[in-house]
Amino acid sequence: MSVMELLRKRRATRNVQPIEVEDEKIDALLEAAALAPNDRLREPWHFYVIRGEAKQRYEALAFSYLEERFPTKPKLVEESLKVLTATPLVIVVTSDVIPNDPASSKDNEYATACAIHSMWLAAGELGLGFVWRTRGIGLVHDERMHEFIGSPENKKVIGTVFIGYPIDEPAATARTPHRDKTTFVQ
Repeated sequence: MSVMELLRKRRATRNVQPIEVEDEKIDALLEAAALAPNDRLREPWHFYVIRGEAKQRYEALAFSYLEERFPTKPKLVEESLKVLTATPLVIVVTSDVIPNDPASSKDNEYATACAIHSMWLAAGELGLGFVWRTRGIGLVHDERMHEFIGSPENKKVIGTVFIGYPIDEPAATARTPHRDKTTFVQ
């Protein structure tokens, strides 16, 4: 499949089968991520693979987080947890923070976002569904995530990705034509 075809087919896949993702496919996803462009070849990313017993602990952490955040919305908590409990593989992705250098730290975040997108495209080629969460159940902005993964202080969580074999093909979404979002500066 061409890169353009992969880009056109890329969708967030929330409905996945409870089938474990094979180690060689996880390795291929991480290899794709490590090929992402990055400023000064700093390779600022780190990947925390969560499955098995660790995933059960993550589910408990996410449940308590969601209950605290939405104490009067138990249905929302239940629906949010479905993505996590049904997904066999979770990867938390962090970016290096460079002390006293916010510009380079921001560059690292952009590179790490590219790494996540590279994983997403590779997932499509491997027949895997993929969703990237930057809030909510991804616990991206919660310090408990750093504690859970044992992340050093000089890391920033950029996203949590949920990966599995899709139950169905996600529906295509309408996109604004690129020409409507482009200005050629003369």
